[in-house]
Amino acid sequence: MLFASIDIGSNAVRLLFANVYENNNIPNAAKATLMRIPLRLGEDVFKSGKISDIRLEKLIKTLKAFKLLIEVYNPIDYEACATSAMREASNKDEIVERILNEIGMQVNVVDGMEEANIIRSANNMDFNNEYTTTMYIDVGGGSTEVSVLKNHKFNKSNSFNLGTVRLLNKKVEDHEWDDMHEWLKGFRSDFGRINCVGTGGNINRLVKLYGNATDNSMTFTQLRYAYKTLKGIPLKDRIEKMGLRPDRADVIVPAAKIYLEIMKAANLETIIAPRVGLADGLIYKMYDKYKKGI
Repeated sequence: MLFASIDIGSNAVRLLFANVYENNNIPNAAKATLMRIPLRLGEDVFKSGKISDIRLEKLIKTLKAFKLLIEVYNPIDYEACATSAMREASNKDEIVERILNEIGMQVNVVDGMEEANIIRSANNMDFNNEYTTTMYIDVGGGSTEVSVLKNHKFNKSNSFNLGTVRLLNKKVEDHEWDDMHEWLKGFRSDFGRINCVGTGGNINRLVKLYGNATDNSMTFTQLRYAYKTLKGIPLKDRIEKMGLRPDRADVIVPAAKIYLEIMKAANLETIIAPRVGLADGLIYKMYDKYKKGI
C-alpha cells in the first residue's frame, strides 16, 4: 500500500512515497521515491522571525509540484507537516492558509514533542538491542528531538532549539545546551547502558563517510574524528573534493557537534543510523490510522 508524506523542515522540504507491508504483523515501509528541495526556511526565521516573500514563493512552487506528483502517484493517503522554522515564523498562519487556499493542501505545524513522537513512530526497525533503554536522537535544521524508550515502551521525550541552521546563524542561546544537559541527567542511572539511534540526513552521511557501513553504526571516537576532520576542511573542498551537496556540506559540522554533545553527556558509546526521519514517521502514522479505520 502506497502512502506519501511531506516534511517541511528548517533546512529542506521532502516528499516521500513509501510502500507499507507487514511481516509478522509488524509494518515495514519501503521507500519508493524521495525528493528533497533545500529551501532553508530556517535562515529567514532564525534571523528575522518570519519567512520572507522570496522563500515563501519557492515553498509554494515546491508544494504545488509535490501535489501534482501525489495526484499522479495516487497514494492511499498523504500528510504534510512543518517543524521548527514554520512553528516559529510570525507569518505561519497566513502561510498555512495560503497553502490550503492555493494548493488544497493542509499543513500541520507540529510542536517539538509531537515531532519527536512522529519520528519515533518510524523506529520499529530491527537492530541489536544490547540494553533495555534506547535513546532516539533526531537533529534537524531548527531543533533536536530526543526520545527515550525503556523495555520497548515510551518513557520520555523532549525538544531543544538546537539545530544545524540555527547554529550556523549563531541563533542558539546558551541555556539550550544547559537545558539539554540537565534533561539528560534524568537518565544518569542508565548512563553507559543505553542503545542510541540517530535519525536525519546528517548522521546518515557521517556514518557513510566515517562509520561502519556493515551495520550503519558509528562509535563516539569515530564521530569525534569526523567532527574534527570536517571542521578543518574548507566548505569549498567539502563540496568539490568530498562531493557533499552545498546544503549538506555546511550543516554536517554543527550536526556532528550536537550528536557529540549528547553522546558525551549520556556516555553513549555507539550510535546507529537506520536512515529514517520525520517523513518516514508520518508514513507509519498514516498506516496505523488506515488499519484502525480512522
